[in-house]
Amino acid sequence: MKKRSISTYIIALLALSSLLALPTRLSAQNIKILKDGEKEEKPFFQGIMVGVDVFGFLNQALGSDARTTEVSIEANLQNRFLPIVEIGYGGMDMTDDETDIHFKTSAPFFRVGMNYNVFYQKPDLPGCLTVGLRYGFSSFKYDVQSPDLVDPNWGHTQVPVDYTDVKSNVGWLEAVVGMRANIYKNFYLGLNVRYRSRLSMTKNENSEPYYIPGYGRGKSSNFGITYNLIYKLPF
Repeated sequence: MKKRSISTYIIALLALSSLLALPTRLSAQNIKILKDGEKEEKPFFQGIMVGVDVFGFLNQALGSDARTTEVSIEANLQNRFLPIVEIGYGGMDMTDDETDIHFKTSAPFFRVGMNYNVFYQKPDLPGCLTVGLRYGFSSFKYDVQSPDLVDPNWGHTQVPVDYTDVKSNVGWLEAVVGMRANIYKNFYLGLNVRYRSRLSMTKNENSEPYYIPGYGRGKSSNFGITYNLIYKLPF
C-alpha cells in the first residue's frame, strides 16, 4: 500500500514539472496592433475544450488498486468564466494487506462546476491559472468480504463478514486549483489539485464504502489530482 502511495506522488511531481518546464512565450500570432483609442472587441463565447484524464491510466500502470477514466467538456466565456462538466467511471478491487478485508466497486460518476481564469486579462498567455468549484455525485454498489471476526459481545463467537451489492449514494464538493499550458497548436496539458469534502452519503448499518468512484478514499475529506490532455475544438 505504501508503494502505491509513493507512486501517486511521483506521478504528481512529474506532471507538475512537465508543466513548469513548458515555454512561457507569448504567441505572436495572437497579438493584435490597434490604432490609438481603439478597443478590441472580445467575443463572449470563446470556444470549447475537451479533455481526458491521463493520471488515472498512469496510476493504474504503476500498480494502484484504483482505476479511473474520465473526460471533461469546458466552455470559455470571455476568457474568464469556464463552466465545466466531468464524467467518468471509477472502481477499485483490493485486499488490505493487514486485515485481509476485500473491497470491490465500480460505477460512473459526474461533476459539474465552474473554473475562474485568474489571468483572464492576459489572453495572449499560452496557458492559464484557474480556481474553481465542483459538485460531484456517484450512485454505486460495493462488496465487502473478510475473514471471520470475533464478536466483541460474545467473546470467541466467529462472525463472518460477506456483504454483496451494498447500495450507496454519495455527493461531495470540490475546491480545485489548476494550471494549463499550450503544448502544440490546439493541444494543452492541465494539472488540477482537488480538495474534496463529502456532503452526503447513504448510511448502511454494517459497512461504509472504502472507495467512492470519482471521489477517492471514503473519508470525510481528501485530496486528489487529475492530469489532463486537452484539445480546443477548432471553432
